[in-house]
Amino acid sequence: MTRLLTDEEIERQLTDLPGWRRDPNASDTIRATFTAPDFPAGIQLVSEVADVAEHMQHHPDIDIRWTAVSFALSTHSEGGLTQKDIELAHQISQEAQRLHAEPGPASAD
Repeated sequence: MTRLLTDEEIERQLTDLPGWRRDPNASDTIRATFTAPDFPAGIQLVSEVADVAEHMQHHPDIDIRWTAVSFALSTHSEGGLTQKDIELAHQISQEAQRLHAEPGPASAD
């Protein structure tokens, strides 16, 4: 069982994750959108994140819109945000940076 993070813990940890924010419509979710240099790079980002997520046994919701790839994280089994979400957000951000995908404005929810 994984412990839910407090609001303070979430906000503090989000300061180290550029582009990530709490979903204004679902505070138990964090979101980020990355803009890839082109469509194939966006698909490669999804593929790389899929490998990381499978290894972690923690899977994001993913939305692809041309070069914009959006991720939503929540630990559904715990009913909120846990350290697993923060760790996966860091991994996603690292893969995005490696593929030159920039954090951008949030997609329309």
